[in-house]
Amino acid sequence: MTTKKYDTVLIEKQGGITWLIMNRPDKRNAMSPQLHLEMDDALAELAVDPQTQVLYFRANDDAPAERAKARHASNQWRWHRLSNFPQPTIAMVNGYCFGGGFTQVCACDFALAADDAVFGLSEVNWGILPGGIVSWNVAQTLNFRDGMYYALTGDTFDGKKAKEIGFVNFSYPKAKLKDETIKLAKKLMEKSPAVLRYTKEALRAVRFMNEPQAADYLNAKSDALRFVDKEDSRTQGMKQFLDEKTYRPGFGAFKREKASRR
Repeated sequence: MTTKKYDTVLIEKQGGITWLIMNRPDKRNAMSPQLHLEMDDALAELAVDPQTQVLYFRANDDAPAERAKARHASNQWRWHRLSNFPQPTIAMVNGYCFGGGFTQVCACDFALAADDAVFGLSEVNWGILPGGIVSWNVAQTLNFRDGMYYALTGDTFDGKKAKEIGFVNFSYPKAKLKDETIKLAKKLMEKSPAVLRYTKEALRAVRFMNEPQAADYLNAKSDALRFVDKEDSRTQGMKQFLDEKTYRPGFGAFKREKASRR
């Protein structure tokens, strides 16, 4: 169980859902070296936390060593830790998301936004390009035309537009956003944790493979899943579908054994 306290990050837990919240309201949650270090540490803790089934998620100028450490932590938590997090991750955007903020949204498995959330790649207006891996994230998540338009104009777009162009899964009025995020989390919690983890890993991996490579990888991944799935989800699902006639594919998850639930 994570017991650490942070200055720039809040951790809240309820019913298997863990909320990892940026907590710099006075700075509009702008990222900072301290926030990067604390987010990196918090994600490392939560990755092995049994209570976490679904996760939402100009200092040091005179200290080069600290700048390098913060830069590493920034890249580590915003992409590597989030994109490889063992449980499903949901980005809930209810305010501003600019520039580097795109990376953690892209790293999460799902993204939900308030209708009036504001997104933007404003780097072009500062005479710089979307650096780090932001340009790569944008090219992977948006279609080429939309990515090029927003990167070259610096225009902003709201949550509704983000849904329209595929940057987020859903957009809701701000008053409904948290409830809808919880609803999605609970839907995911009905599924087998092992199957969720292997499926998200597989989808991320095969994006950059050709067809024969993907087929080999997915066959090996499927075989590996059968060894690590302690709930034996495949046997349960097939039994309920073929023998008991209690499960209909496409109409929700099969019923998991109560003893298996976390």
